[in-house]
Amino acid sequence: MDHTEITQARSILRHAPLVGIVIIALIGAFTLRDYLSFETLRVHREALLGFRDTHYFWMVLGFVAVYFIIVAFSLPGAAVASVTGGFLFGLGLGTTFNVMAASLGAIAIFWAARAGLGKTLAARMDASDGVLKRMKAGLHNNEISVLFLMRLVPVVPFFVANLMPALVGVKFRNFALTTVLGIIPGALVFTWIGVGLGEVFDRGESPDLSLLWEPQIIGPILGLCALAALPILIKALRGTKDI
Repeated sequence: MDHTEITQARSILRHAPLVGIVIIALIGAFTLRDYLSFETLRVHREALLGFRDTHYFWMVLGFVAVYFIIVAFSLPGAAVASVTGGFLFGLGLGTTFNVMAASLGAIAIFWAARAGLGKTLAARMDASDGVLKRMKAGLHNNEISVLFLMRLVPVVPFFVANLMPALVGVKFRNFALTTVLGIIPGALVFTWIGVGLGEVFDRGESPDLSLLWEPQIIGPILGLCALAALPILIKALRGTKDI
């Protein structure tokens, strides 16, 4: 095998993890949506609670592993998993396990994208002299603020917030820090919904995820968004004054 063939083989291997994630995500979107649902949780809730009470460690390990797989492969059911964390483990531990699993899954996507497409794209952006290079420089000057905003703004899909930073070459430590801290507010809300899930099921209802948009919930989250955006605004104003 000559040097060119070795280079091509390495390139394929670098892109394989992200390609695998995309393929599994597409398959999961069409095959798992009906299984990773609140109705499935309603049907199996007694069995889950019984297993938790008799094999607590294995339930925690299994829950974190399943949630990690859902996030790492962008499968449907992340909201259901977050609510399940509160249902099974309560607000404190449920939030801890939710944040742990979601963060690890996000990091897995980040490294899969960074190793393949992200490395190639970042190199091309560095080599360019136009808008792309200026955009990347602007992002790096406000990296933590932008990453926090991507986590806190509810309309940014979680998969996008995991993938895009890797494609533009942000620092891993900044990505990991803002991921862990940035998903805590949302995790608290979904876990809180899960704490009262048993009573909701007993009434024959489904959990109301629209709670996230209630003023007393979305207000503090938007406040955190404003704080995250403040350093960007200050730098922009200083730059204007310098001009």
